[in-house]
Amino acid sequence: MIDLYSWPAPNGHKAHIVVEELGIPYRIIPIDITSGAQHEENYRAINPNGKIPAIVDHAPLDGGEPVTVFETGAILLYLAEKEGRFIPSDLRQRSEVIQWLFWQVGGLGPMMGQAQHFLRYASESVPYGVSRYQNETRRLLKVMDDRLEGREYLCGTYSIADMACFPWIRIHKMTGVALSDFPRVEAWYGRVRSRPAVGRAMDLLRDRWVDVTKSAETKRNLFRAPD
Repeated sequence: MIDLYSWPAPNGHKAHIVVEELGIPYRIIPIDITSGAQHEENYRAINPNGKIPAIVDHAPLDGGEPVTVFETGAILLYLAEKEGRFIPSDLRQRSEVIQWLFWQVGGLGPMMGQAQHFLRYASESVPYGVSRYQNETRRLLKVMDDRLEGREYLCGTYSIADMACFPWIRIHKMTGVALSDFPRVEAWYGRVRSRPAVGRAMDLLRDRWVDVTKSAETKRNLFRAPD
C-alpha cells in the first residue's frame, strides 16, 4: 500500500497518473495547499520541502521500514523502478527517459508555473515577468514539439517522462500560451489524455479543486513562506 499525499494541482497529478498507470494499491491523503496544510509539522516530517506530493511506501522491495519519497521526479522514478514498468531497462533508452523527466522537473514545470503565477496570481501587474516566462514556455514547447517529430511519445514508447509533462501541458491556457503553434505537442496531448488511467488520475480530488484567483486568503496560504 502506498500512502499518497496530494492535491489537485499539476505536480499532484503527476503522482496520480503514475499510481493509476501502474495499477498499484494506494490511499490518497489530501493535503489542502490552499489552506496551508503543506506547512503543518506532521506533513513537513514527510516532505521537508512543504510541497505536494509525497508518498510513503509501506512495502518497499527490501522488506524493511516504510520508505518516504518527496519530489515528483523522484516519486515517478521510484515507483517505475519498483514495478519495472514505464522506464526501459536498456541503458540508452533508460538514459533518455531520465533526461526528459529531469527536463520537465527542471524546466517545463517551473517555467509554466511562473508564467501562470505572473499572469493569474501576482498581486500587481508585472509585464516583464509575464513576458519572460511566457517566452520561456514557448521555447520549451518548441523543444518538445521538435522532440516529438516522428515519435508518438517523448522517448518512443509511453513512459514516466510523458506522465511528468502531461499535467503541465494540460494547464497551458492558464499560462496564456496556446498549443496551436505546437501541433506535435497538441497531438501528443490528445494521445496521453485518452488513456483511461490518465482520465482516472485527473478525476482524483477533482471536487477539492479551488480557484485561487477568487480568494485572497487562499493566495496567502498557497504562496506565503512557512512560519
